[in-house]
Parts: sequence; C-alpha cells; structure tokens
Amino acid sequence: MHSQTNEQALESAIEKQLTGTCLEELKAQGNTVDTVNEDAAIYRAGKGYYVGQPSNFNAQFAIDEQFFWSFLETTQKEELEKLQKQSDWKLKVLNRFDRMVKKYGILHLLKKGLQVDDAHLILFYQLPLASSSQQVKDNFEQNRFSETRQLRYSVDNPREEIDLVLFINGLPIVTMELKNHWTGQNARVHGQHQYITKRDTKQPLLQFARCVVHFAVDTDEAYMTTKLNGINTYFLPFNKGNKHGKGNPELPHGAIGHRTNYLWNEVFTRESLANIIQHFVRLDGKKKDPIQSKTLFFPRYHQMDVVRKVIADASKNGVGQTYLIQHSAGSGKSNSITWAAYQLIENYPENDTVSGSRGVEHPLFDSVIVVTDRRLLDKQIRDNIADFSEIKNIIAPAYSSAELRNSLEQGKKIIITTIQKFPFIIDGIADLSEKRFAVVIDEAHSSQSGSAHDNMNRAMGQQFNEDDETDAQDKIVQAMQSRKMRGNASYLAFTATPKAITLEKFGVQDEEGKFKPFHLYSMKQAIEEGFILDVLANYTTLKSYYEIEKSIEENPMFDSSKAQKKLRAYVEQHQQTINTKAEIILDHFIPKIVNQKKLKGKAKAMVVTQSIESAIRYYKALQNILKDKGRPFKIAIAFSGRKEVDGIEYTETEMNGFAEKDTRIKFDEDDYRILVVANKYLTGFDQPKLCAMYVDKKLQGVLAVQALSRLNRAATKLGKKTEDVFVLDFFNSSTDIKASFDPFYTATSLSDATDVNVLHELKDVLDDVGVYEWSEVEDFNIKFFNKEDAQILSPIIERAAERFKNELELEDDDKADFKIKAKQFVKIYGQMASIMPYEIVEWEKLFWFLKFLIPKLPIKNSDVDGLDELLESVDLSTYGLERVRLNETIGLDDSDSLLDPQNPNPRGAHSQDEEKDLLDIIIQSFNERWFQNWDVTPEDQRVKFISLTKSIQAHPDFKNKVLANVDEQNKNLAFQKILDNVMSQQRKQELDLYRLYAKDDAFRIAFFDTMKRMAHI
Repeated sequence: MHSQTNEQALESAIEKQLTGTCLEELKAQGNTVDTVNEDAAIYRAGKGYYVGQPSNFNAQFAIDEQFFWSFLETTQKEELEKLQKQSDWKLKVLNRFDRMVKKYGILHLLKKGLQVDDAHLILFYQLPLASSSQQVKDNFEQNRFSETRQLRYSVDNPREEIDLVLFINGLPIVTMELKNHWTGQNARVHGQHQYITKRDTKQPLLQFARCVVHFAVDTDEAYMTTKLNGINTYFLPFNKGNKHGKGNPELPHGAIGHRTNYLWNEVFTRESLANIIQHFVRLDGKKKDPIQSKTLFFPRYHQMDVVRKVIADASKNGVGQTYLIQHSAGSGKSNSITWAAYQLIENYPENDTVSGSRGVEHPLFDSVIVVTDRRLLDKQIRDNIADFSEIKNIIAPAYSSAELRNSLEQGKKIIITTIQKFPFIIDGIADLSEKRFAVVIDEAHSSQSGSAHDNMNRAMGQQFNEDDETDAQDKIVQAMQSRKMRGNASYLAFTATPKAITLEKFGVQDEEGKFKPFHLYSMKQAIEEGFILDVLANYTTLKSYYEIEKSIEENPMFDSSKAQKKLRAYVEQHQQTINTKAEIILDHFIPKIVNQKKLKGKAKAMVVTQSIESAIRYYKALQNILKDKGRPFKIAIAFSGRKEVDGIEYTETEMNGFAEKDTRIKFDEDDYRILVVANKYLTGFDQPKLCAMYVDKKLQGVLAVQALSRLNRAATKLGKKTEDVFVLDFFNSSTDIKASFDPFYTATSLSDATDVNVLHELKDVLDDVGVYEWSEVEDFNIKFFNKEDAQILSPIIERAAERFKNELELEDDDKADFKIKAKQFVKIYGQMASIMPYEIVEWEKLFWFLKFLIPKLPIKNSDVDGLDELLESVDLSTYGLERVRLNETIGLDDSDSLLDPQNPNPRGAHSQDEEKDLLDIIIQSFNERWFQNWDVTPEDQRVKFISLTKSIQAHPDFKNKVLANVDEQNKNLAFQKILDNVMSQQRKQELDLYRLYAKDDAFRIAFFDTMKRMAHI
C-alpha cells in the first residue's frame, strides 16, 4: 500500500480534524455514523462537529433534516408543540423557511430566527460574550455543527456532488470543493473552474445568500466567494500570505499537515465560525432591494485576523495601547475599520486586573472614535453597525470636545470625526479622564482636498504654504505629542505607508528595540493577490526615453528624428518646456490609451505638476493641443485657492466651469479623461479608471508611494490589468522611486532601461536552435490574422513542438534554456512594443508565434518552473507594458480603431517640403518591411510609388467614389477596386510587385493602406 494523496485524502484529513474521526476509520472499525454522533467523547475529540450523512440532506430546501429537527426538538420543544397540532407541520416549517431564506438570505434567519404562525424558532444560538450568563453559554453548546462529505445537492441531477459542506443546526454555511496538487489539480484553477462551469447554481444550496460562502481549497491555498454567478463569479484569496506575498507559509519544522491547515484548525472551529457569522458577515444593500442585487461580505483572512488580534490584545492588556496596522491599498480598510469599531464597543477585559477594567461584566471602552476624512466611510459605518447591533442610533459625529461630551452623555458608542478636528478630540479625551476610548485613525485617505489640510495647519497654529507637502501622519503625531496623553485611550492607526515617526508612536517594539507594525498586509501581497496593480511595473522616465532613442540612433536602420526633436525641446525652459511635455503626454495618451480603447474606452490619466502655476500652464497647453485635434475629450484641473499667472487670476471652479466640490464627480464621467493636479488628489483619491500618470514633480518617500498608488486600484469589470498601467516621469529617476517604495514593498520590481537590441540577440539564439523554420512563423501569422480556424493553426505549432520534444534530441537543459529565452522574448517585446517609435515585422511575427508555441513545450528540469515564475515576476523592462497589437500597415490587423494613430500628420496641413519628408518616411518604412532585397535606389522607389499614386488619382471613379464618399466602408471598397485595376495595368512593368500583391494577403493589406496614405485619403 502507498500513501493516499488524492482529494479523498484531503477530505478525510479535514473531517478527522473537525469531528475526531472520519468515514474511512469508521468503516475500518465497523462503526456507524449514528453511533459516533451519539458518543460525544469521539466528536468532541475534534473541533466539536458531528459527522453528517448525504442521505439526510433535503436538496429541495437545502437543509440537513437530521440536525435541523433534532436541534429544534432538543432546544425548543414548547415552540414546536404550537405547530405539531397540524398534520403537515414539518412541511409548513420548511415552506416558511424556504420563502424567508429566498427573500432575506440565510444570514437574516440565523440572526433573527423564523416566525411560523405563533411560534418563534431560534435557528442559531449566538456565541456568548465574556459578560454573558451561564444560560447563554449553555445555549451555544446546544448548536449542532456538522460536516457532510460528497453531498448530493441537486434536485435535478442527484448524482452531482460537492466535496464537503459545513452546517450549523442543519443549515448550510460553507461549501468546499477540494483539490490536491499531488493529483495535478489546484484550487485556483480547477477548484474555481468547477464551481463556475460544472455546478448548477440554480439549485437551492448554491443560490445567492442561501449558503454563506463557497471555498475552493487545496493543500496549499484557499479561495472563496459569496456569490456563484457563472463566468461572472469572482473568487477572492483567503490565504495568510507567505513572506509578505501571496499563498500560505510553510508549516513549522516538525509540524504535520498542509499549508491550509489554518482553515479547519482555526477558521472553521465552532467558536470561530459563530464569531464570523455574528460579527463579520453582512448583507449589504437597501432593505427594499431584491436579494440578488445585494452584496454578501465575508472577511478576507487578513481582515478577520487583524480584528481578532486587536480585540484579543485589548482584552488582555486593557486601555492605553497603540496599534499600528500597516495595510496596503486594496486591503479593504473600510471594512476592517468598520468591523474593528463595532467589535471594540463590545470588547470585555479578561479579568479585573487589566488596565482600565471596571469589571469583566463591563465593556472595556465607553466609546470608539473613528477619525477619517472619507465621507463614504461615515455612512458605511452607520449602515454596517445597524446590521450588526440590536441597539440603534449609537453613532454620532463630533467636531469639538463639547460635541464629544454631548455624544457620550447621549449614549453614543461610535463617534466619527475628521483629521482636521482631531486636535480638539484629543483635548476632549484628556478632559474626560473617567471615560475609556478606542480611537481608530484612518489616515490613508486624508488629502482629497487641500482645504482639509489648510484647516489642519491653521488649527495647529502653522502657516500654510501651497508647496508644502501635506501629511496627515505628521499632523496626528504632532497633535498627540503636543497634548497630555492620558492612559484612558487606545489608538489604532491604519496606514499603508507608515513614516518613522508613526512607527515610533504606534508601532510594537521588539526585543532588538525596533518598531514594527502590529499587523501587516503588504503591498506585495495585495499586488500578487490581484487586489491592486503594480504601478512600478510600467514606469518610464524621460531619461529612459532618451536612452531608448540613443540605442536606436546607434543602429542606422532606425529613424529617431521625432524623438530627438522632442528631446532637444526638453532642454528649453518655461512655457515652451511645458508645451513640449504636454505634446509628449498626448502623443502617448491618445494613441496608446484613448484610441486603443483601454478599460473599454473609459481609461483616464492624471498629470501631476510641481505647483499651482505649473498646473495652470499644463492645463492651458493641453487644452490648446486638444483644440487643434478637435477636442476628442475633456480635461479638468484641481488646485486649492486662487493663483495669479501672467497677470490673470485663476480658480479651479472658474477654469473647470463647475464647483470645486464636483470635480471628483465630473472627472468620473466618460467625457473627462485627464485630470491636472497640484498638491491635490495625490492621496485618498479612489478612481479605478485611472491607468496613466504623467509626473512632473519631485516625489519621494511616503508621498511618492501614495501619489503613484492612485493608479493601482483594480477595475475587474473594465478588465484593468497591470499592463494597462503606465507612468511617464519627467522629473524623478528610477533610483529615486525605487528608494521611496523599498520601505513599504519588499519586492519592488523597478529596473534600469533595457536596450532594445537584446531582442535581436534573443531572436538569433532562438532561430539557431532549429525548433521552428521561419516559413512556419510567416505561415502561422498569415493564417492567424486571417482568422482561420484553430485546427488549421494547430499543425504548424505541433510541427515545431515535435521538433522540440523529439526530433532535435535536445538535452533537458537545452530545452529549458530555449523555453526561458522564448518567454523572455515574449515578455520584453510585449513591454517594449508600446513605446518603440518603429516596428520590426520579424519581432512582431515571432512574438505571436512564440505565444502559442510556449504552452506546447514540456520541460523536465525541476528548477525551470521556479525560473519561469521568477521570470514572470521580474520586470525586465519598463516601457509601457501592454498587449501588442499589430500595425494595420503590415497587414496583420484590420481594426478601424487602430488606423488613425498610424498617421499622426493632419492631411493637407503641411507644406510641400513636409510632404516630401513624410513620403521619405513612408517609402523607407515600407521598404524595410517588405523589400529588404529589392535592388533599386530610394529615388527609383520614390518614382514608382508616385507613378502608382498618380494612376490611382487619375482613375475616373477616384473623385466621386473615393474622395467624395462619406461612408468609410464603401470608400474602402471603391479604393480597393481602383487599386486592383491599376495594379493589373502595371503588372508588366512591375512584375515582382504584382506577384506579391496578387499572392500575399498580408502584403496586399499593407500595400493597400500605404497607397491610401500616399493618395491622401
């Protein structure tokens, strides 16, 4: 016999931990499930769960009837007797339950119970508090927690099973699909796929809010969702994190089990699951809304963990503690703060000796003060507390020490205030020495408007300077240090970017004297788990542009005149410099983001400037350029107060044409694509549609991280990916930015500029191996971009794959080397292609061929998977990472939306000399792509192109059917017919050209576009 390493083994391990036994043991011992469930000593040896049986599950009502009825009969016999006079009383209860759960969800019934006629049935006894009576504690022990393996959940298909389901009193709480890496399957791919595509979500058990949460679990990782919705299902990682990144840590030396042990050992214990239901899970939405439109929140692991650890520490150590919680953007701080605030007001000391304790029967804190500038958080806390608490109207705002006192006298338990009013609240806390407070500070969103910080400065008796960097952390620490800090308050500071002074004031000091956060959810983990995007993955400085152009200049086949012209202009000063930078900004933003319809055509950008005067100059420069381009979109500006520039006074309201308070709202509209800012909106501004930032301002330290993090908000519905995020920095160096991020992100991927010629070297190495013939690469691209069936493409790829696997007799190391270099080529080219001012067709074709070949290349080297992962995680280049789209002029893509950017020169707007320059570029570009062996001089090429163009323009149908035609599709059809006619007439004089035109579809499409440009269409 050998070890069991399949899903059944994982099921058995989980069952054994929860119940103290498992089906395999029972079978071997000759015992029955019922016998075990009656023997409390056995199931109490685990986590107190009963062993459930699939046969007891009623799929129609999604209830385990055995434990549902036994719980009610044992705990509420008198209530049931009110119903038992009716012959069909059980069916009546089930039908009533079914109706209510469809309307309100399982969470509502667990908390409120079920009314049936004159009977009130409690469906779940809540976890007792420290001050609870013995009766409440005994009641909790009456709950029946159970687990059932291989649950047949479907009414329509009784053979369909779910691996494991957890119940409380017969009501489903957690479903789990289990996978095992040792069988080649995992939770992230196969487990999620099973829920999304192979589970019937119309069945009662899987309907929204009928079960609390659904987990995909393997031995290493766990993912969860509260709503199964087909391909629109969104799973969140529920992992502890590993070395500040994704996943779960290795078990301690000598420990037995899997990395996901924490689920059944910690999260799914009876007390933990009850705590999650009572204090974390909430159904968000208006009461009148249908349940399908609501959102069911289940905590991510780090949210649950930080709240529990704070509560436990406060119970143990009492009042007067400080907690620094370093949670990255994307960590869900709003929910964490809400959960912490609510649970702190019901937190009790462990014993009478705890600091600030007034007896174990009294809560530790009289009130929780939440300090935030997020207006939405105020409302969110109110709504959430209303869901959790039986006592209403316990929340109030307070903006002075007097209001703080009044709120306390009125019995308010949660008091909300702002950063700028914090100094007055500190005074109030010191004066109310007989009261106990927990102060939760949300500083990360404190700079949405300059005025808040102006007030803060004035409150602190300081002068306000528009160029001063506003920092809420400094203000909070100053306020605390300048006043007497009594021991009647504990402080929880949430921040993604703690400064040294913040760490010292709020952090935990270790044995070596270092100050560390009480709890950490790192930027690295947030990025790797997909909650935020890596803004450093695509960071380009103007110096980097110059270095690219320098490498091009050294290679005579590339024309760099346009970039060189911009670089010469860069050294100029004042408005001219800004005009040039504005041109560079729009030269990137329009073709690379607007025209490519990033984020479904909703992508936005922010221009970060050095001062208000600079912002005004940028705004005017951008507006002037956009005016010349026909105003394709609108831009807005954000700055505080009034500013005189060139003798004219400006305000944000006057320049935008709407009130300052509406800037955030207006910028969210589709018409507005760029926001120019000066010391505003650099922190605390959540706009997921932002995907580009153009920086002309010194950024360092915390401000650099906070400002650039405006881009990192995920926008799943818009398909936002890391490759959509782009930063162009006119001011800072890569080294400066890396130095700013390093303290807050342990795996910063920011490197120097990559010389594009590395692609030449990679291609040469790959070509020499002999895995593919170039004719195969050509053939694949032509068929691929002609949209031929995948069955036609497959043999081309398989031919190369077969050579790789067998025919070339490559050593394992050689295979690994080829695959790594192929992936490196694809990665670097994908990054470089967005910013290179030229195109090399061979690189483009090899890119697409390798993208399809790489998955077909098996390798045996055990180290290579790790190397591949390393290659994926290391950002080798920083030039506007995006998916490569082929240029229309080489005939590999016929999308209309990509045609305009290819010709940036307005038609008819240039002098004859300029047209000649444009013609030279067209001929040179076309010759490099298609006629590398054409043995004629450039002047001869010029004559041939002009001759063809004149023949087209002289065609009798050209003016009426092409020039005068407003229908783009009909215009193209007419031009194609004229071009076919002209080429047919010219075939004797230009036989080589005609053969290419007649036989090569890719060439014909490219030639068609070039002749359109020549004819000024």
